[in-house]
Amino acid sequence: MSERVANTEAVKSGDRPTVTAGVEVLAGTGGRKGLGRLWPFLGPAFVASVAYVDPGNYATNIEGGARLGYTLLWVILASNVMAMFVQALSAKLGIATRKNLAELCREHCPRRLVWTMWALMEVVAMATDLAEFLGPHWACTCLRHAAVGRGGRDGGRDLRHPRPGPIRFPPLEAVITVLVGVIAVCYLAELGMAGPDWGQAASSLAPPRFGGGEGLTLAVGILGATVMPHVIYLHSALTQGRIVTRDSGQLKRLFHYEVLDVVLAMGVAGAINAAMLIMAAARLQGHMDPSQDTIEQAHRTLEPLLGKAASTLFALSLLASGLSSSAVGTMSGQVIMQGFLRRKVPVWVRRLATMAPAMVVIAAGLDPTRTLVLSQVVLSFGLPLAVIRWCSSRPGGG
Repeated sequence: MSERVANTEAVKSGDRPTVTAGVEVLAGTGGRKGLGRLWPFLGPAFVASVAYVDPGNYATNIEGGARLGYTLLWVILASNVMAMFVQALSAKLGIATRKNLAELCREHCPRRLVWTMWALMEVVAMATDLAEFLGPHWACTCLRHAAVGRGGRDGGRDLRHPRPGPIRFPPLEAVITVLVGVIAVCYLAELGMAGPDWGQAASSLAPPRFGGGEGLTLAVGILGATVMPHVIYLHSALTQGRIVTRDSGQLKRLFHYEVLDVVLAMGVAGAINAAMLIMAAARLQGHMDPSQDTIEQAHRTLEPLLGKAASTLFALSLLASGLSSSAVGTMSGQVIMQGFLRRKVPVWVRRLATMAPAMVVIAAGLDPTRTLVLSQVVLSFGLPLAVIRWCSSRPGGG
């Protein structure tokens, strides 16, 4: 009973019903059955999954499908399996230690190394913010609700939320899960309109191939866009104090439910990514000009091929992706900054610094999609650092 009180009184009133239900399920009380037992534990992985369907995924998946057809579909599936494994480990770290990855890095690493890792993660944040900033920019341009310059400013305004402070889970998780659902529905509809060659898609899975040097670059970009370093830190923070228990049996059951959360969330994200590439391979291959921006071309090309509804769905899904990934990026930056440095920096300062590369891309007239693909390649090189630090920071890790 005392543990239940500690759980429910340590959180805000709006979160208390979720925590109370979770504690009752772990203790075997409350009378919940079937999916009702899983419901209180769903959410953290869905928040993390937003990073797996952000505008960076649009760039890599659509360019991969439009340029190479179904060739790189196997990369998406392999990356998604890896994502499930890594995010499950991140959730386990938060549950077992009640600390997030950034906090453990600070505790177990020399001060100089901590500053180095923080600096590298800020570089990763800049690469991530390219996607978060350009997503609303593209979507507003595609929907013709704003001029190009205003689209960029709208993206920047979206990135300022949520404000620093404790991460509240149920309301935030609900909003972000709805946005992920919007993306999923849009792509399910587009996939139905595209009428892909499922036999050819299946045959591309084995044997694995890259389709040349361009395919190798896109494959690395797909990996970086799928398994993103910043949400490894975030996921451990989302589970570290969500539902607290000291009983070893309940800890095992809690991790079991969090694994189910990961499998469901990452399964949805993987299906969306696969749908992006399959749609692009089915309808955009052979219709794209290599010298022009792939994302805006995709929007323009879909209308004559599949009708106005398809191009509108594409833009709406991109807008939902940009808005949700903005919030998740802000939370991740908060966790990394506070964990590594134990300091708070005004959100507008962080965002001004990390949005600078995106502003340069727009001002210089660079190809946004190509630049974004290369930024996802940078993220793939940041991934080993986060995973290696997890291995050395986990309980019993060497």
